[in-house]
Amino acid sequence: MPLIKTIKSKYFWGLSKNTFLLAAASLFADISTEMLYPILPIFLTQTLKTGGGVVGIVEGIAQATQNIIQGFSGYISDRFKTRKPLALIGYIFAALSKPLIGISQTWPQVLFARFMDRFGTGTRSAPRDALIADSAPGQFRGKAFGLEGVGDNLGAFLGPIIAIILLFYMSVGIRSIFFLSLIPGLLAVIMIYLVKEEPAKNNLKTRVELIGKKFPKPYLKYLFVISLFGLGNSSNSFLILETKSIGASLELTILIYAFFNLVASFISYPSGSLSDKLGRKNILLLSFIIFIITYIGFALSNNIFIIAFLFILYGLYQGIFRAVGKALAADLVPSHLRASGVGWYSTAIGLTGLFASITAGQLWDRVGHTSVFIFGAIFAFLGILALILFNTPAQNTGS
Repeated sequence: MPLIKTIKSKYFWGLSKNTFLLAAASLFADISTEMLYPILPIFLTQTLKTGGGVVGIVEGIAQATQNIIQGFSGYISDRFKTRKPLALIGYIFAALSKPLIGISQTWPQVLFARFMDRFGTGTRSAPRDALIADSAPGQFRGKAFGLEGVGDNLGAFLGPIIAIILLFYMSVGIRSIFFLSLIPGLLAVIMIYLVKEEPAKNNLKTRVELIGKKFPKPYLKYLFVISLFGLGNSSNSFLILETKSIGASLELTILIYAFFNLVASFISYPSGSLSDKLGRKNILLLSFIIFIITYIGFALSNNIFIIAFLFILYGLYQGIFRAVGKALAADLVPSHLRASGVGWYSTAIGLTGLFASITAGQLWDRVGHTSVFIFGAIFAFLGILALILFNTPAQNTGS
């Protein structure tokens, strides 16, 4: 018991019970999602006989839906000063939508199911992120988002591992995976139900406009930086397809993807904690640099061992970016606009991700696989320059 208390006081000081429940919700939700995510591009290209262009359309629209909806759900959350009910609805909706993929016979049906799934995910994300930001004081906000990132990325590691066990060791059909993903999805719903939402601390009437007249200028400049970087940040499905296309078996491809998420899980909390001490911008810049190294590596190599290493290295980017990027967005807006601020941040990622994924799909089919990663690296370089020039204000340590 003394050891547990020491660990809690040293590593988790400043975090609340809500922080851990929200991290658990992300863990189960991502187990549900990632049981199907690494097999979805294979399902589309091999079972339904589509091409890379279709993968780009399906995943681009799916991810854009998720992130665009976050802006509107953030607005609703701030406007009505409620977080938990909206998050709970989103978790339920996302969990119930996944089995629809299992009964799909054509790619438009998969697109519809993915749209519904990501609609639910987008609905829950902004109010959940606001709950995370509210679960710890400002000086520990990086920790709070980092811990949620641990849950999210650990779930993204366990999900593919569960899929491998079901597919290759229990001989479960690929379509059945989509039905079984409902179980952890419902466990995530229970975690959110247990969260206790604090009453709103002020009675300000919040009006959030699309262009953001209520938002501070540094926040809007930050959205520009993120959007520029995001124009080349296509769906991870193309990393999965590239790994498979150079000769990796389906089992090995899923395993590599799982370890990519494990690395993201390991780095998420320490990167968030470091950003509390060293500044968000410095740690975020490191993630951008890792991204460009990874994409250049994917463009230049077709060695399966190098690609596997790069994919796992990419997990460092994923874990850092998820934790620190959101924490910085939360820092740059006042507390009564927090859900909207994180929501529109995610909307920017979604819109640029839609462009990046559709473009990547066309490049994949018409130009070549290498062009996808060169395209991404170019915009990552521009994003790095923009972030270097971006002057962050003093880090917000308020509520």
